[in-house]
Amino acid sequence: MSNRTIILFIILIVLMLAAAVYFTQLHSYITFEDFKTNSSLFKNYVAENYLMTALFYIGLYFVVAAFSIPGAFALTIAGGFLFGTIIATAYITAGATSGAILAFLTSRYLAGNYIQKKYEKELSGFNREIKENGKNYILMLRFISIPPFFLLNILAGLTKIDLKTFVWTTAVGILPATMIYANAGNSLSKIEEPSDLLSVRLISGFVLLGLLAVLPVIAKKFFKKKALI
Repeated sequence: MSNRTIILFIILIVLMLAAAVYFTQLHSYITFEDFKTNSSLFKNYVAENYLMTALFYIGLYFVVAAFSIPGAFALTIAGGFLFGTIIATAYITAGATSGAILAFLTSRYLAGNYIQKKYEKELSGFNREIKENGKNYILMLRFISIPPFFLLNILAGLTKIDLKTFVWTTAVGILPATMIYANAGNSLSKIEEPSDLLSVRLISGFVLLGLLAVLPVIAKKFFKKKALI
């Protein structure tokens, strides 16, 4: 069996799993109210079936992250509640980053290589910029979540950014929000409404992190331009 056949087979299986989750509306059962109402039931089940539950959780997050299926926010809260802040953050990072890798490689395999080859001359300047500062841009966009997680995976696959850089910037970039919301899940009993999890101050903090990530690029360009004057 060729590598191409294996890759297409894996993509097909994951697509089928994603479709099953979405069209059976499995994500609709992962709600704030469910975990508030049935907290003891869920925790007891996890304690009795820890390994299976942990693997299922990581796998489910992988599918949700790879195909932008609704439910990532609720899954993050649930993870913090079920596994604790630190462990949940590790599981979420593993699942989300793995899902991002699949989307990234699929994008590059199906379209990225073709686009880069066809428009090599037109993209030369852009590719130089990505090679020099791509890690800062990915970090910034991950911190502020613009564009959405799934879309950024696809767009990054169309560029020449290398897989290693994409992986570590994704893992690091999603850490702040993941830890905050996993911690909120860990303190679920103290939260009255889902809206309590979001605030202007919190969102502003994510934006500030994004600006800090891209600040070295801005400074580099500023001093370079100043040196030419």
